[in-house]
Amino acid sequence: MTPDILLALATFAFVSSATPGPNNLMLMASGANYGFVRSVPHMLGISIGFGVMIILVGAGLVQIFDAWPVSYTILQALSVIYMAWLAWKIANAAPITRHAATGHPMTFLQAAAFQWVNPKAWAMALTALTVYAGDATLLAFCIVALVFSMVNLPAITMWTVLGQQVARILTSRRRLRIFNLTMAALLIASLLPVLLPV
Repeated sequence: MTPDILLALATFAFVSSATPGPNNLMLMASGANYGFVRSVPHMLGISIGFGVMIILVGAGLVQIFDAWPVSYTILQALSVIYMAWLAWKIANAAPITRHAATGHPMTFLQAAAFQWVNPKAWAMALTALTVYAGDATLLAFCIVALVFSMVNLPAITMWTVLGQQVARILTSRRRLRIFNLTMAALLIASLLPVLLPV
């Protein structure tokens, strides 16, 4: 992979990772509700989990969807159901003071597993593999995964920090409620490309 291709891949990885989507909206909510440090496993789960997803998809998982198209439809339906449940959890999050004792942000494994039901992650992975791993070798898939993981972590960290800073103004139950409802609505809105394909 040439330096020009690597730079283009890194740029694509940053832009696609930094733009709003389910992962970033949940990280913003996590930063606001649990703080930065407690959200670190969530961030690492996204970066590493997405890298693993790229390798596995590139190595042949996508052939299953080609052989059995209904399996992709089932995955989409499960994605919508799971993300609707996450939106409900965000919308009904308890006040910050209670979270300090009883709340739990998403774990590393939960965040890694979430990549498999995240429509944006699928779109990013398939685009990256198609455009930047044209020779379709395992080495190319690994390079794409490594670049994405390295660029993805700083990009998504911004969302967690933003959520943590927003928490400074979420000093009342009402403000936190409005914020969580907004994040839940945006999470559902991020599903529109899946529910209403162009």
